[in-house]
Amino acid sequence: MSKDVIEVTGAEEHNLKDVDVEIPREELTVVTGLSGSGKSSLAFETVYAEGQRRYIESLSAYARNFLGQMDKPQVENVEGLSPAISIDQKNAANNPRSTVGTVTELHDYLRLLYARVGVPHCPECGREVGEQSAQNMVTRLLELPEGTRAKLCAPVVRDQKGAFEDLFDDLVGEGYSRVEVDGEEYDLTMDRPDLDENYDHTIDVVVDRVKISTDARSRINDSVETALGEADGTLKVVLPDPPAGAADALGGATARATGDLAETDESTADRLVVELSEDLACTHCGIDISEVETRSFSFNSPHGACPDCEGLGETKEVSEELVVTDPGKPLKHVFEPWSYDRTYYSRQLDNVADHFGVSLDTPFEELDESIRRQFLYGTDDLVHFEWTTKNGTREKTERFEGVIPNLERRHVETDSDRAREHIEEFMATTTCPTCEGTRLKSESRAVLVDGTSITEVNELSIGDALAHFEGLEANLSARDKKIAEEILKEIRARLGFMEEVGLDYLTLDREAATLSGGESQRIRLATQIGSGLVGVLYVLDEPSIGLHQRDNDKLLNTLAELRDLGNTLIVVEHDTETMRRADQIIDMGPGPGKRGGEVVVNGPQEELMATDESVTGKYLSGERSIPVPETRREGDGDHLTVRGARQHNLRDLDVEFPLGTFTAITGVSGSGKSTLMHDILYKGLVRRMNDTDVNPGEHDDIDGIENIETVRLIDQSPIGRTPRSNPATYTNVFDHVRELFAETNLAKQRGYEKGRFSFNVKGGRCEACGGQGTVTIDMNFLSDVQVPCEECGGARYNDETLDVTYKGATIADVLDMSVEEAYDFFESHSGLRRRLQLLKDVGLGYMTLGQPSTTLSGGEAQRVKLAEELGKKDSGETLYLLDEPTTGLHPEDERKLIDVLHRLTEDGNTVVVIEHELDLVKNADHVVDLGPEGGEGGGDLVAEGTPEEVARTDESYTGQYLRDHLPAVELEGPRSERDAPKPAADDD
Repeated sequence: MSKDVIEVTGAEEHNLKDVDVEIPREELTVVTGLSGSGKSSLAFETVYAEGQRRYIESLSAYARNFLGQMDKPQVENVEGLSPAISIDQKNAANNPRSTVGTVTELHDYLRLLYARVGVPHCPECGREVGEQSAQNMVTRLLELPEGTRAKLCAPVVRDQKGAFEDLFDDLVGEGYSRVEVDGEEYDLTMDRPDLDENYDHTIDVVVDRVKISTDARSRINDSVETALGEADGTLKVVLPDPPAGAADALGGATARATGDLAETDESTADRLVVELSEDLACTHCGIDISEVETRSFSFNSPHGACPDCEGLGETKEVSEELVVTDPGKPLKHVFEPWSYDRTYYSRQLDNVADHFGVSLDTPFEELDESIRRQFLYGTDDLVHFEWTTKNGTREKTERFEGVIPNLERRHVETDSDRAREHIEEFMATTTCPTCEGTRLKSESRAVLVDGTSITEVNELSIGDALAHFEGLEANLSARDKKIAEEILKEIRARLGFMEEVGLDYLTLDREAATLSGGESQRIRLATQIGSGLVGVLYVLDEPSIGLHQRDNDKLLNTLAELRDLGNTLIVVEHDTETMRRADQIIDMGPGPGKRGGEVVVNGPQEELMATDESVTGKYLSGERSIPVPETRREGDGDHLTVRGARQHNLRDLDVEFPLGTFTAITGVSGSGKSTLMHDILYKGLVRRMNDTDVNPGEHDDIDGIENIETVRLIDQSPIGRTPRSNPATYTNVFDHVRELFAETNLAKQRGYEKGRFSFNVKGGRCEACGGQGTVTIDMNFLSDVQVPCEECGGARYNDETLDVTYKGATIADVLDMSVEEAYDFFESHSGLRRRLQLLKDVGLGYMTLGQPSTTLSGGEAQRVKLAEELGKKDSGETLYLLDEPTTGLHPEDERKLIDVLHRLTEDGNTVVVIEHELDLVKNADHVVDLGPEGGEGGGDLVAEGTPEEVARTDESYTGQYLRDHLPAVELEGPRSERDAPKPAADDD
């Protein structure tokens, strides 16, 4: 009989204290508790890790060599486990080639749909492309000049791996003696090619070598028909010495130099290769279209990607704004990349200025527009250049290249990395002009289904795409409808699942790297619903992060649906609404860090609320809550105003941020919050204040910059990417600690300086483990084992360094202290205590000083950064920007964070946060609410003002949910009974 519970016995991972717990199967269990109480240690590092490890161990030793091994968690036993799937907060991908469409596999189904029922059109004239006969090909060949040499080839292998020895034998048996392999010709009877079977190869059979003439028409006709028969309707024409106009005569769209197929060299660079297809060609434009395949619609394949941007949708080019940053400078000093002190540049500018009859001391902005253009992009006429060398005067007459073309040419031609990096300082990333950012080549964009190209579908939001595909069959022929039936079913199902989890505002071409952790998690959640698996254990990490309260119900319904299929869900979460919908709640605690690691409550929410030891229960019952401020700050009277914000879906917004206040930017997911703060406000300020080459989003201007001294963005990116980084090193606490140890008597006697007490450099560290404290033992097909270093016992330092103590503790002992323990230990050191107090203030008192930064959550990393910022000398005129700082915070920790943000504001700074958590929003002085919907339905300023003013705005979703948290606002009834917000009236 299978167990009806997952039984965990003796869990001791991280701070867990020999935990025994039962988790019901096929139910939704929420694991909650204070930050650092052991929630993730139980759910992810114990239950999920053990389930994953057991699955891997069930495979063969050979397979495990490829998959890698998982460490066995510190647990005595786990019974009743199902196959486990983790859905965490990590970004779906950081590859710029990954989009929402690719990570959800929607793009794969779209490619299949367009390859099977798409109708090719000419990318030039837009006419539907028809078939081309062998007779048409012969006619086009005969249009070449008399005597043109041509090879007529049959492409029998195209970009395929293999050695193809059997193919060469068959070709010889059929009477063929010559082939071209990867652009190089071979005689099969004499020097058969030896191919590496692990690489892609292209093989063309040389059917005939002819000189074009009307007398050879019959021979050419026979050879063309033979080649078409060998290559399934495709002919490849190779012209070793192409005459002028040959590409146009044969079809310029498909003509290309051999250098595109193989390494370009002088012997092959002039060769012309043209493919003619029996199936697809535009007779009007003379353009041949290659066969439509699924890879024709992949921007990750050379067969579908735009050739100019290689499928990225963006190109880097020299920016006029970066070359000329101050048009008021005199002509000789206005071009930032060109120094007038260098002879070459001064000679160029002197002669071109003489040509136009202008002075080099004239401000650039006062020159005629035509002259400014010719300095930047090259002269329309020839310029007489004259200069003096040690051998006399030299002169020449030629067109001036222009500053920008000169930089672009040198960027391509230079072999110097230093020179290339210098030029790239003046280059900006822009939308590819060839494909207009769609990533695909023109032939692929010209294939239509029901009059719509695949790029147009990719530009739709998920909600709009679902509506597009709902009635598509009605417009297809009976044959196409039969082919597309299953494909459309899969597309609609996946789009529907994405809409269910509140992601209907995302566009399919949105880069995966730009998604938040919560969005990436919900994408994977939608994929799992679509899989229809039952009997699976799903472990989720705060799925409500980044989700507006309006969409939270959708998410919870999705989780309930996954549970009702017969799956077990363990959700690490602080959201009270999720706890109320859970079947069981496990509350970890009672405190953080070393004071946590125990199960306070394991039962339904009623038991949680009735348990006095549970801090979570007190917040869930309403016994404890985060208070509403008695007054709202009005600021210092100055404002920072963004004007004309129109990046992405923002609709030409003017937004005011009162300085000296605490402002929250709110709105449903996809309403434009991140675009406004990150792309426009932060990048716009950094560009103007620091004179950097960062490119802000589209907007007109930002007023009031003179009223702030600096801007600081505190996000959730890691504070370090190696285990050698930790909170002590990041906040400079460790510098002070090392100085204290260097000042001890023994350290002075031995001549130790503070560098001796660093585990990152040679000298004081243990060299056996390189200062890491552990040594990795390779166990071959078993998982690697981390064991304490035998020489230092895990202390990281050598014995001589550990001889030095401060108040009886070694430097290794200090690294093992929690922030709270270190605060008490260094009671006589005011500088250290101040920095440690800041870490305590942001709710990190439980964290050990030496905890590797790679083990910190995004919320913990953000709070470490916040503590580090608080430790800096502050003028009181700093703008702090934070993105969802409550991520991963228990209400008790959230209270501490809010106090810190209030303290920052009280010191005369301005704090702006993106946030969905209403307890923080109600503490703001000013709220900027965007929406009303996400994606195309968002980008408007729905409401702004105090939280009370926003709560009274009927059009604001945030305002409707905020009313329940603001006693001063009259309620119109329970939230569930209120009408949905009405869209703002149309001015027209």
